[in-house]
Amino acid sequence: MMAEIPKTIEKKANKRGAARLAAVQALYQMDIAGAGVNDIFAEFESHWLGGEVEGDKYLPAEAAFFKDVVSGVVRDQAKLDPLLDEALNKGWPLKRIDSIIRATLRAGAYELEYRKDVPARVVIKEYVDVAGAFVDGDETGMVNAVLDQIARQFRAGEFT
Repeated sequence: MMAEIPKTIEKKANKRGAARLAAVQALYQMDIAGAGVNDIFAEFESHWLGGEVEGDKYLPAEAAFFKDVVSGVVRDQAKLDPLLDEALNKGWPLKRIDSIIRATLRAGAYELEYRKDVPARVVIKEYVDVAGAFVDGDETGMVNAVLDQIARQFRAGEFT
């Protein structure tokens, strides 16, 4: 018999998962439309986080976690992108990766480096799941491989 997950943990995990999905969508939108971080925060807080858009109900997200991931990626993108380039196959730089996958990798790399409160394996699984909402298995496998490589750089102790 499996142990039941306490409701408080389950709710927090669901809200974090929704925050990760929203963060990737926000980063994607910033990349594609060139929107600024303050505009993105205002739009997502008023329309997306826990709201209904075009008939789709969005799960309530942990707004502080969402803001931390988005603002952290924006702040540290110049540091994160070279790490991601290095982790990708040679000859396939980050700028050639689809925008939604690029956003997913940046958010995952940020969380692996700066959110030590979340186990590395959880971060990797969550962002593979986020990628799976947008793309097929080959690309989710690439997200898994790249984030695993980055996790081993930042958190080698969790993999020994």
